[in-house]
Amino acid sequence: MIRINLLPEEYRRKSRTPFKLMLTVAGVVGVNAGLFAWWGFLAFGIQAEIESERAVLQTEADGLTPQVNFHRGLESERLRFATRESALAAITKSRIGWTRKVDELVDVINDGGEGRRHFVWLDDLSISQRIDQRTKSAGTVKAAGHSGSSDFGQVANFLEDLERSPFIQDFDAPAPPEGTQTLVDKELVPAVVWAFPVSLQLKLKEDQIVKKAAPKPAAPATDPAKAATPAEGAKQ
Repeated sequence: MIRINLLPEEYRRKSRTPFKLMLTVAGVVGVNAGLFAWWGFLAFGIQAEIESERAVLQTEADGLTPQVNFHRGLESERLRFATRESALAAITKSRIGWTRKVDELVDVINDGGEGRRHFVWLDDLSISQRIDQRTKSAGTVKAAGHSGSSDFGQVANFLEDLERSPFIQDFDAPAPPEGTQTLVDKELVPAVVWAFPVSLQLKLKEDQIVKKAAPKPAAPATDPAKAATPAEGAKQ
């Protein structure tokens, strides 16, 4: 059946959606759908890529774990050895090289100018290392000394040379010279020699001063007769 609308144009009801509006709505929907699809691609694609890279890095980290543990073990061992080395260095530094000390003592004995300054030898050399805080001593070195000269001044010369030598750096200064005359044999020259004790106190390490011995002025000449006065009672 045919319907005829006799109403004016402006009063007629529109029965279909305008084409432009439909096109606009379709465009908006299409753009939104495209944006949503792009966002989903980015979100899920990047997440998948990140997960893949994470899995690869985790695999590499798991492979490096034994090496890291081995390195940490080596570092710990290195620190232990460094601590031991420091302890050994401290012990070595605090020890006295007795071989070197004996060599220095022998040098003093041999440097007597062929008997012009002194001609001595030692018997019964003994070393005792025992720390005594009361006397501030770390031990003693003792020996029985003999001077092959009737001049007691040579004993003083020997002790003076000993005090000037590098040997004395680890010891307190020797005591003033003392000794006794011993008759050896009238047919020997000299027939009378001196016997004297050698007793040196070893310094504590904190009291030692490691420095080169400075030369000292020569001691004034001593009359052998006066020097021997304290020991005249022991003369044989």
